[in-house]
Amino acid sequence: MAHPHLWHPFTQAKTAPDPLKVKSGQGAWLTLEDGQQILDCISSWWVNIHGHAHPRIAEAIYQQAQVLEQVIFAGFTHDPAEQIATRLVKYLPGALSRVFFSDNGSTAVEVALKMAYQYWHNQRQHRPQFLAFTGAYHGDTFGAMAVGARSPFTAAFDDLLFQVEFAPFPATYWGDETVEQKEAQAIAQIAAKLATGSFAAIILEPLVQGAGGMRMCRPQFLQQLQAIARQSDTLLIFDEVMTGFGRTGDWFACTRAAVEPDLICLSKGLTGGFLPLAVTVCSEKIYAAFYSDEAQKALYHGHSFTANPLGCAAALASLDLLIETEAAFRGLEAQHQRRLVHLADNPQIERIRCTGAIAAMDLVTAGDPGYFNQIGAQIRQRSLSKGLLLRPLGNVLYLLLPYCITEAELDLIYSGIDEILASLPSV
Repeated sequence: MAHPHLWHPFTQAKTAPDPLKVKSGQGAWLTLEDGQQILDCISSWWVNIHGHAHPRIAEAIYQQAQVLEQVIFAGFTHDPAEQIATRLVKYLPGALSRVFFSDNGSTAVEVALKMAYQYWHNQRQHRPQFLAFTGAYHGDTFGAMAVGARSPFTAAFDDLLFQVEFAPFPATYWGDETVEQKEAQAIAQIAAKLATGSFAAIILEPLVQGAGGMRMCRPQFLQQLQAIARQSDTLLIFDEVMTGFGRTGDWFACTRAAVEPDLICLSKGLTGGFLPLAVTVCSEKIYAAFYSDEAQKALYHGHSFTANPLGCAAALASLDLLIETEAAFRGLEAQHQRRLVHLADNPQIERIRCTGAIAAMDLVTAGDPGYFNQIGAQIRQRSLSKGLLLRPLGNVLYLLLPYCITEAELDLIYSGIDEILASLPSV
């Protein structure tokens, strides 16, 4: 029974089935109110990189809560914030060195957009435009919606969103013989747009577009994109809210692609899924444009829970675990690939793709592809009956696994997918 006072996200409450009540989580597993156990194949919206209820992170939060739970971060600082900033910078590429804290992925993106725009404003340059990509999703606050693809999610607010130029995202997959042509066409369009000199920044999800359908691009495209951004003196923002912290088989998508963005947005896996926390990290060059005797050049942005000490403590513990289990997130891609091979000839499947811990495929259906294709709801219900939490993006079936996943659990997931596909009616 749905609770009479709750309003759930991304849900049409009148037609949706009642939510399932989760009583506990442990590792890759969730336990429901009726005692059923569900294997979490999507890391609970991509946040629990170490699985649920990891004792090391829980202990770190407990210890920090006895010392300092919260303090205003304007005019104050504290050890957990300083420690996580210092350690994060060591794993980020190039000149990324200034860490600005916020609360979640959308706000990390908002901060990056404001930094990029004001960076030029502080230098008395008018650069009113942003370049984003078709299929993008950067969050649900207004700025984040503006640089995301227009969709039914944004339709009610379209007249309130600032105008953004969009370029094609050269999504690719196994056996794609057109990828170089798509990349060349995208780069040509981007170069033509940047030639106007009116863009503050380019923003994209590197290597994998998440909510847009787990669409993947090659590192070569990102390297070309960086080159033309540098040539046109345009800032490059990487939204790594989903792709950060091992998701793409390296610490960050930018490190795997050997690209150095000017700003990077991080959240989700930052605390291992325990607490809301986000950071926007920029280069010293950008920070210098705000460092001034002129008060109006400061970045006037903040959040009540900026750099919350409990969140920072969780992030420090999560980072320790990432270091200790680095082989796990680096090895997941090969484990996926071994199991995906047998699906390649399945006529119900097309466009198989895999990057790091993320595997995805498109289901061939009679309906229009996309988020609202009803096959997604069918698979979700069938997966729950098999003890699996799958939440397809319409006709896109994907896995985004915690790093504690075992070989036996992976076999259980893929055998469950085989059974679900076999149970679906033929197209």
